[in-house]
Amino acid sequence: MTTTPIVYELDPVHSHIGFSIRHMMVSQQRGVFRGASGTLTLNRADLASSHIEVAIDVATLNTNVADRDEHLRGADFFDVANHPKISFVSREVRARDDGQLRVTGDLTIRGTTRSIVLDVDPMSEESKDLYGMIRVGSSATTKISRKDFGLVWNAILETGGVALADEVKITLDVQFVRKS
Repeated sequence: MTTTPIVYELDPVHSHIGFSIRHMMVSQQRGVFRGASGTLTLNRADLASSHIEVAIDVATLNTNVADRDEHLRGADFFDVANHPKISFVSREVRARDDGQLRVTGDLTIRGTTRSIVLDVDPMSEESKDLYGMIRVGSSATTKISRKDFGLVWNAILETGGVALADEVKITLDVQFVRKS
């Protein structure tokens, strides 16, 4: 196992950055961000020295409902005109006894930064794709309070309850390509 850190770039075409939130107190509604960039510095011999930085283009938000997407991009939610990017910068990578990783970092949404923890599957081994590019990948999950990031819009339902829950589930399935 090499002790030299290896730098990889996020492959947005083969990555999925998704979220879900309970809507109308009935079911989960899902969305994705289609535009992201970032780097992973991976040191398999010393995972604690690994690092990840990701930037998400909020304008690429897609819930498959155009009117809802426009509302989410507007001032009631993400305010893309003033806050076009969501960012994540890791501060700590720690391996758990079960092989999973715990990545703690700073998530910035709408100009507000909060510490979050990602539960991350073990990083895959390197694999060469059909074009000779070396890839690694993993999946991660976390939950955040949208209100912690200034996403406070809501509506009271006629039957009681609210249109949107506070908790947002985030799921990541990401691939990275080794930089030359």
